[in-house]
Amino acid sequence: MAGGRIRDNAAVIKTRGGVLLAVVLLLSGGCGSGEKPTAPRRATGSDSTPAVAENTRPGTKDWRVRKTGAEHAIEGYADHVSVLPGESFRLFVSTTAKGYTVDAFRMGWYRGAEARMVWTSPHQAGAKQAAAKTTGKTHTITAPWRPSLTVSTSDWPEGAYLLRLDADSGFQRFVPITVRSPRTAGKVVILNGTTTWQAYNMWGGRDLYKGPSGFDGRSRIVSFDRPYDGDGAIKFLAFEQPAIALAEKTGVALAYETDNDLDRDPHLLDGARSLVTLGHDEYWSAAMRDETTRARDAGVNIAFLGANAVNRHIRFEATGLGADRLVVCYKSADEDPVKNPADKTQDWRLPPMPRPESNLIGIMYTCFPADGAWKVYRPENWLFAGTGVRKGQEFPGMVGPESDAVTAGGPAPRPMEVLAHSSVQCGNYTTTSDATYYTAKSGAGVFATGTMRWVCAMRGSACGHGVNGKAAAFVDRVTENMLHAFAAGPAGRAHPATDDLAKIKAAKDRGAQGADLE
Repeated sequence: MAGGRIRDNAAVIKTRGGVLLAVVLLLSGGCGSGEKPTAPRRATGSDSTPAVAENTRPGTKDWRVRKTGAEHAIEGYADHVSVLPGESFRLFVSTTAKGYTVDAFRMGWYRGAEARMVWTSPHQAGAKQAAAKTTGKTHTITAPWRPSLTVSTSDWPEGAYLLRLDADSGFQRFVPITVRSPRTAGKVVILNGTTTWQAYNMWGGRDLYKGPSGFDGRSRIVSFDRPYDGDGAIKFLAFEQPAIALAEKTGVALAYETDNDLDRDPHLLDGARSLVTLGHDEYWSAAMRDETTRARDAGVNIAFLGANAVNRHIRFEATGLGADRLVVCYKSADEDPVKNPADKTQDWRLPPMPRPESNLIGIMYTCFPADGAWKVYRPENWLFAGTGVRKGQEFPGMVGPESDAVTAGGPAPRPMEVLAHSSVQCGNYTTTSDATYYTAKSGAGVFATGTMRWVCAMRGSACGHGVNGKAAAFVDRVTENMLHAFAAGPAGRAHPATDDLAKIKAAKDRGAQGADLE
């Protein structure tokens, strides 16, 4: 995000740094061919996938944090971002209570319960641990704590987990961890946006946006060796959990990985059917981007269910707890002390080595704060099969608080189809936002929603911003269509994109707006 932060459901925004960069961009929409929608090809064998079997098990409705209490009433972090099934990890817990317990919840569908408790700890003695520590010129915040307990994941299925810390006082907080998949071949890979969670983590008083003195006092390097702020899982719950529940409900074969895993393993996506990044996945390393591009060029489909993805260039460094525990992002090439221009951590699109994110996504980040209705432009596209939408139909509130668009300054892979073209209020000016689908030479399909509220809209009216139940039903069906088609193999073979960018450019050249492009 360029100038703000999102606390929950993208509802509360505080501007930062005092500057909003206005980018004048060429935006585009699409044209219809009059064809009837055809249903996407369903993934074969989904009835027997582990997700189906797992989600028939009894769920646990009481999994949420009900009361966090004072800022440090109870909190914790793990010494691993992800572990393989059966591996152990250590928890570091601090509490003002005499004792606490830990419950581990696997997130999924579970017939609407959306979680299943897989483990409960014995009662633990509580202890208040050391205060936050700030390190050097990078203003890195860590929690220099002693380990509290070791947790084994024996018999834990692959998936995204929330560990709930329950203090004797009644206060609670989450610690997220992923039990990652040993293999991704033949599966749709769900990517937890762990680097973005950490970038916006204000625990200890600093993140990559702000410190006690504002933007200048921000951290340049943030550490996983500390708890997350708020309830401990703000970003996961706002931008990921609803999409995970929906994906598990479909029954397609799923794998779970994190940004840290994608950085570490240059063959992580070998044989995968698709990679799905969720509502806010902004911070990407070169290794993450290289592996995803390589996978696309080998036929792996990609879905971007958010906006502002792959915007910030980062690199990882180690701490005493292990590799990839530090996220480095100076947001300034001049300030970053690394010598190699390719490793500097300014935005991907900026000098000294500009590599716009649209090379991968198809569109790129253009607006914050954005607010608008998501407007259908290609109702005949296969992604909209079964939705009954018509050209020009709008879904209020679905664009925001950040949005993407096809731009003049960003390269656009071809052929590309613009699925939605929406008028957006961006602060004090009006612009447009796009959703797109393109197909690569390998046959891979790449879908981008163009809005950060796609996952939020799965909640319907609970998302706020004017989003309603019709939007939730629409988003769910489109996402289900995408998941089934992307699980079946390179989507471009069955659903090639119909390029329409030349027509859109001509329309923009004559001054057409998002509301009247024909």
